[in-house]
Amino acid sequence: QLPLVESGGGLVQAGGSLTLSCTASGRLYSSYIMGWFRQAPGKQREFVAAVRWGTGGTTYGDSVKGRFTISRDRSENTQTLQMSDLKPGDTAVYFCTGGGSWPPQNHWGQGTQITVSS
Repeated sequence: QLPLVESGGGLVQAGGSLTLSCTASGRLYSSYIMGWFRQAPGKQREFVAAVRWGTGGTTYGDSVKGRFTISRDRSENTQTLQMSDLKPGDTAVYFCTGGGSWPPQNHWGQGTQITVSS
């Protein structure tokens, strides 16, 4: 219904930084929420971060709080996840998501692999 395309995945050493971006092809209203979930092998899908399109307010999962920062660029229909102090436990497929209410899981991107080496 609303295609989401991620970019910026890759390989990084522990302690390093990486940035992910997600672009939506459709018009976004102020009530929309965009965010990230991640899925690692053998682990439950985990909420990472989210940003409210209208206010810019943010929410983070406990495991990434203080290390990750999410923001949105309304002129480009893009949200960005800046990741720092990456740990091997951050290794997962990261999915950009969106929705009209919490939790933002109505729309999903294709996923991008993040691998953090020891």
